[in-house]
Formats: sequence, structure tokens, C-alpha cells
Amino acid sequence: MINLNSKKKWIIITIIIVIVTNTLTYLGSGFIGSLIPNGNVTVSRSDYNEISKFEKLFLVKAELDQYYDGPIVDSVLVEGAIKGMTSALNDPYTVFMNKKEYDDFNATTQGNYSGVGLQVQADGDKIIVVDIFEDSPAKKAGILPKDVIEKVDGKVVTGKDLETAVTLMKGQEGTTVKLTLSREGKGTFDVNLVRAKINIVTVKGEMIDSQVGLITVSMFDENTAQNFKNKLTELQGKGMKVLILDLRSNPGGLLNECVDMVSNFVDKGKVIVSTVDKNNKSQKYYSTGGGAIGMPMVILTNEGTASASEIFAGAIRDYKLGTLVGKKTYGKGVVQTLLDTGDGTALKVTISKYYTPNGENINHTGIKPDVDVDYPDNLRALAYDRNTDPQFIKAMEIAKSKIK
Repeated sequence: MINLNSKKKWIIITIIIVIVTNTLTYLGSGFIGSLIPNGNVTVSRSDYNEISKFEKLFLVKAELDQYYDGPIVDSVLVEGAIKGMTSALNDPYTVFMNKKEYDDFNATTQGNYSGVGLQVQADGDKIIVVDIFEDSPAKKAGILPKDVIEKVDGKVVTGKDLETAVTLMKGQEGTTVKLTLSREGKGTFDVNLVRAKINIVTVKGEMIDSQVGLITVSMFDENTAQNFKNKLTELQGKGMKVLILDLRSNPGGLLNECVDMVSNFVDKGKVIVSTVDKNNKSQKYYSTGGGAIGMPMVILTNEGTASASEIFAGAIRDYKLGTLVGKKTYGKGVVQTLLDTGDGTALKVTISKYYTPNGENINHTGIKPDVDVDYPDNLRALAYDRNTDPQFIKAMEIAKSKIK
């Protein structure tokens, strides 16, 4: 989940650049400082000793210049070093994004991009498909939820390469990308996909009958909260007395959009979510109130319901505003922010843990539904049909029981 409220201009002076330009200066008293545009950075003597090891890399680089039979681009070496450092953290959500990766990321949060139409998540050392957009190249090729992406254009990708894999799958409309996937019962197989323009419609809704409305939210981009409010108002005008909200396979997105969306149902001033950073500094996000407070709800969740969508589910659960139906959620209880590193690049870094209104951090544990309902694997290979969806059928049953 990205907290864009914390987005800031941040000029990165990498350890490597600092050493190469000789700006790292010994200050005595056990501390080291480096001059940067807006002041000094101070590190301990032990940290300096570790940092100094990077100088050896540039001695090696001089040897490469002399002997390596191939092109050497300094900027590529620096980017590789930064990516290596973030990769060493073993946090799939903390990544350095070059200009192309950052542009692709922004396109997704703005609601459109060119790619294959997959939503994916890191699951340990695997990259798992959690959802496929309708009418996308991936949908037409028969890719299914729970498929594991092993390679993109021959490049092996693992859970820690999540952002890299996403970037590799995106590209110019009309170009081809080959995915190597594995599926239980089928084994490993290749799929060649032609990239297409993907316009992400994150909010869809309709009346199921004269009193039950259904809204599906596929992710939280920068338009989701307003589009949700519009759809909610539309269905209320059509006589909706109870809402089924489908958050299945919703991977999350922008924190502020989630808070705005939950506010439709939570009394003004109540805490929706709290974040706590490494220094134990807490920040609370409060409901601004909305026009659907008191409306009965049923929330559909599954293993792909993650991050911001878990915040939504957690708030509804803790305030006892609705019934959760389906499977336990993914369990991503951390928040990232974007740090502008200049030249169109950015660092996406985990900055805090988040807690539901009752003070629970669901990282790696998820949120259990009130009513556990499986979705059989054999149905995943078929065209979706609400009439055979056991989770939706149960949600509809519960929704009708809430009508007074």
C-alpha cells in the first residue's frame, strides 16, 4: 500500500557516488559526515567502515575498464548497485525504480497502462497471479488465478523481483512478451502474449435485485474513492438497502483512497487505520464521514485481498458494520512511501506497519472472514458466473437476511 500523503522530494546521494566524488569526510569523535545540497549526513564510525568497502567496487571498476571486453555504462553500474542494496533487504515492497519502472508505476496508479492485464503478488519466493482483467491478453490466453510466474522473456523472477517482473510484462502496445508459468496439475508452460492498452476500471456496480446492490472494487488508484462514492449514490437512488462489496483479488493501492472510501460507512472522527514507524511514531487516519453510515454490508474477500483492501475489511470488521464472507486475506500489514530520487527515478520504501482500529497488525496473518467459503479450483478455469460462485451465493443469502 502506498501512502502518497507522505510523498516528498528526496535527493538520493548514494554511498557509491559519495565515495567516488570524495565528499565523504572524516569528522572525528567517531562520526563521519558527507556534504549534500541541504546539509550534512552523519554516520557512525562502524557504519563508515562498512561504507568504505564500497570503494573497492570502484577499484574493480577501473580494472573492468581496462580488461572487460564489452560496454561499461557507469549509470547502469550505479543502478545495479542500488537495486542490489534494496534487494538485500529481502523486502519485496522496498525497491528502486528506474525511469521506465517509475513511469509504469505511475501509469498503473492513474488507471491505465500497456501490458498483459495481470494482477500479481509476491508469495514468499514466488510471484502468484491473483486476478486477470477482462478482455486482456492474459484473459484471452487462459491464464488463471494461482498460476505462478517463473520467467518473463526468459528472465527468472522470484518474489523479491516482483516490481521487476511487473515492469517486464509492461511495454509498448503491440509488442510480444513470453511468460513461463506453472500450474498445479499442469506443470510448467509458456504463453506468448501481445501487449495491449489496459484501461483499469476499478469500480463496477449494479443492482442484483430491487434491494441488494453489488459493487466490485479491483484496486485503489487515484480515482477509486470518488468513483466508488458515485456508484454508491447511484445504487442508493435505485433503492439499495444492503450492499455486497466485492474486494476479492484487490491488491490494494493508495492509502488516502482507501480512507476516503471507508469513510462512507464510518462515523466522522473515528479511527480507520493507524500507522507506526520504526521510531514508534504513530499516525492516525480518521473518517471524514459519509452518506452510507448504517447501511448493512457484506464484504467478499479471498487470498488476493491485500493491503489497502485489508484496511477496508479490517475497519468494517472492527466496527461491526458488516459481515466478511470468503477466505482469509493475504496479510500485507505494511505501508510504503515514494521518495523522488531525481531524473525520473524513485525509491519505494516500507516505512511503517499499519493497525486496524482494534490495534491489530495483520502482516503475514491476514483477516479471517466471519463466514468461510471456498471457491473451487475447477471454477477458476471457467468463465465467471455469479450463479455458480459459492462465495457470492452465500453473500447474497446473508445480504437478504439483513434487509428489514
